[in-house]
Amino acid sequence: MKLVPIDQAFADWDALMSLILASFAYMHPRIDPPSSALRLTRQSLKQKAETEKAYAAIENGHLVGCIFCKPEPPECLYIGKLAVAPDAQGKGVGRLLLQAAEACAVECGLSCLRLETRIELEENHRLFKRWGFVRTAEASHPGFTRPTFIEMRKAL
Repeated sequence: MKLVPIDQAFADWDALMSLILASFAYMHPRIDPPSSALRLTRQSLKQKAETEKAYAAIENGHLVGCIFCKPEPPECLYIGKLAVAPDAQGKGVGRLLLQAAEACAVECGLSCLRLETRIELEENHRLFKRWGFVRTAEASHPGFTRPTFIEMRKAL
């Protein structure tokens, strides 16, 4: 498996969209409000890649994972759209992508990774905890009075 940057040279935007939608599909009937992944387009992904550091995991010529990273000075690198193809889950793809994010954070002089995950997705909370993240906050999307997501951080 290899990692490649998602940048101006990246060309397979349709496969990237499909990967994100497929890897987030399981959560749609479980979360409210709906995932922001449903609002992504080829153009918005290209714009996201222009302003954030992003990586794609490729195995045997197939896109199996991606991660988008955005520095949040003074201390964190925000991790978003961490996606692993359903048939590639449990094979180390996510861990490889997070290692790339850690290297990016160090390169940027940042001391932690930060992510948000939906409150209902307890299996994600447990996975991120195994990867060294700790729960740091609960918050609500606009218009909601109950917590809809949690924040997790990993010190580097």
